[in-house]
Amino acid sequence: MSLPLLIHSLLMKQRKFLYHFKNVRWAKGRHETYLCYVVKRRDSATSFSLDFGHLRNKSGCHVELLFLRYISDWDLDPGRCYRVTWFTSWSPCYDCARHVADFLRGYPNLSLRIFAARLYFCEDRKAEPEGLRRLHRAGVQIAIMTFKDYFYCWNTFVENREKTFKAWEGLHENSVRLSRQLRRILLQQKEKYREIGFVKIKSFCTKAVVRSEKTTCKMGENIYK
Repeated sequence: MSLPLLIHSLLMKQRKFLYHFKNVRWAKGRHETYLCYVVKRRDSATSFSLDFGHLRNKSGCHVELLFLRYISDWDLDPGRCYRVTWFTSWSPCYDCARHVADFLRGYPNLSLRIFAARLYFCEDRKAEPEGLRRLHRAGVQIAIMTFKDYFYCWNTFVENREKTFKAWEGLHENSVRLSRQLRRILLQQKEKYREIGFVKIKSFCTKAVVRSEKTTCKMGENIYK
C-alpha cells in the first residue's frame, strides 16, 4: 500500500473524535473531515474484517479521494464481494460524490455504506444534494449517524481507555433532524423519476389517442366536413 503517511494511527483521541463528529447544528471551525472505515470481505453468509482505521483530509485532497487511492492499491479479487463502511464527520461534497460513484462502477463487487455525522452544503446548496442522490443511484447506502453508530465508533476507532460513550445533549434530536433532511433530499430523486415516468406514460397515451383518432377519421366520414 503506497499511502502509509496518509493513514493515521488506528485509534483517534477522544477529544478529537468528539469535536469533529459532534452533530451540532452550527459546526463552526470544523474545516477538517474525518473518515473512519471498515473493509470486509463477504463470503456467503459470513464476512471477514480485512482492515479498519481512519483518515482525514489533506491539503488539496479530500478524505474520500484519499480512501479511493488507498483501496485502489488493494488487489481485490473480482470473484469475491467486499463491503466498505464509512463513518464521516461530514457528508461528501458533490465532486467527491461524483468520483466515488464513478469508482464504484469499476468495482461491481464492492458495496459502500456511508454514515455521516453532519450534512455538508457549500454555497451552491443544490450541488451537494444532487451529489448525495448520485451516490444513492450508484447503490450507496447513505444514512445519518445515530447513537448506536457513535457507540460503535467509540469502541472501534477511539482510544477510549475503557470509558463508556456518553451521548451529548441534543445528539438524538439532531440525528432525527438530519435524517429527515437527508430523507427529503433522497426522496426528491424518487419524485423526479416518478414525474418523468408520468410524463412518459402521458405522452404515450396521448400519442395512442391521436393515432386512434386518425385511424377513425380515415375509416369513417370527416365529422367536420
